[in-house]
This record gives sequence, structure tokens and C-alpha cells, in this order.
Amino acid sequence: MTRTDPAPAHLVLSRHGQTVWHAENRYAGTSDVDLTEVGLAQAEALARWATGADLRAMYCSPVRRARLTAEPVATALGRPAVVVDELAEVHFGMAEGLTIAEVREQDPQVAAAFLADPVRHPFPGAEPVEGAAVRGATALRRIAAAHPGERVLVVAHNTLLRLSLCVLLGIPLAHYRRVLPRLDNGTLTDIQLTGGDGDLAALRSFNVPLEVPVPVRSGAVADRHPSLSVSLDGGTPS
Repeated sequence: MTRTDPAPAHLVLSRHGQTVWHAENRYAGTSDVDLTEVGLAQAEALARWATGADLRAMYCSPVRRARLTAEPVATALGRPAVVVDELAEVHFGMAEGLTIAEVREQDPQVAAAFLADPVRHPFPGAEPVEGAAVRGATALRRIAAAHPGERVLVVAHNTLLRLSLCVLLGIPLAHYRRVLPRLDNGTLTDIQLTGGDGDLAALRSFNVPLEVPVPVRSGAVADRHPSLSVSLDGGTPS
């Protein structure tokens, strides 16, 4: 008997808006950091795009910067984002809040090993890369299974999304930084998942920027702190 797969799901993956730490090239990981004015502008640009994107749902990471990015989108769509814990960013252990230069000052060998092979030599105390990749890919497959033939938005993080894409596309994790160098803040990546378990994946676009009016001070902390109405970041830090 011929197998009939459900219609493919289209997942639009967006990295959250810029934060204070990202403006300073610091590893954010699972730490809660506020968006800058640029980050807020990126969130508003995502909301403008979403109003004409025929989205059926939105999912986001529980980390504050992803939730703040999702908030204006939820307002524009008139529906809350669904928080998925498994979409949280990779925890970077001792490197959280630090730049790679500061890590190198503390322990040159740790920094050199990480830069040479972040999969085999993660920062001390960091989440294992393989585990993060599996949890992220599993979350995306579950989302796809819930939306056959539909288009949904997923707001998450630079490293988590790239690792997840490697699993879905069959790219060795050891090559994730070379094949998928980075996801910029506020960009869009479109992936199509087919099959009952989302086992057939096609990358349709990667790291596509949205038009964002740039505030004068790109690293400035936002003066306003939006309320959280949703129910529920190359070696560049995430």
C-alpha cells in the first residue's frame, strides 16, 4: 500500500532581536538580557512582516529575549505565542556573559579548544551540543507535525536553531559553524518538513534580513519594557 504523507509544514525560524550582550559580542545562552533599541525595532519589523505572512501559529523560546521579540508579533496577529521550553538557547556554562576575549583571558586553553571544535570541547559547565541539537530538532518536528500544510513562525536562538537545522538536514554537528555560519538577529530562515515525523527536510531560505529602521544608538538599552502578554541568540555569541 502506498504511503501517503501529510502536506508539508513550513516553519519560518527567526532569531530574536539584538540584546545588550549581543551588541557587545557576549555569550547570552539561557541568561535573561533586555533587548536594545535595535532589538525592539527588529521585533516590530518581524510583526510587520507577520501580518502578511499567512501564519497559522507562533511558537517561541521561554528565554526573555525571545518572548520580548514575539510580543509585538502576537499583538499584530491577535493570538499569543506558544512557549516551548525545548526551544531555549544552549547554555554556555562559564562563558555566559563573557566575550571570547574574556574567556581567553581566564583560560586560553579552554578558549582555543572551543574555537577549534565547539562540539567536542564545549565551555566548562555548558550544555552538551549533541543534546541541545536533538531537543531543538525534536521540538521543530513536533511543531511541524501539528501544522501539516500550514505556515508557522518560530522565534528562538542562533546556536539552538543552527544545531537543530543540522539534525534535520543531515549535516554533521562538527561542521555547524562552517556550513551555517550564523543567524543574524531578526532574520528569517524557512524550512519545509514533510512526513509524519518531519523526517524529510528542505531548507528554502537562510538568514534573510528584514528591513529595520536603525536607531541612533545600536547598543542602547530599551527605555521601555513591554509587558509580557504572551503565554508562554561564526563564532558569534548566541
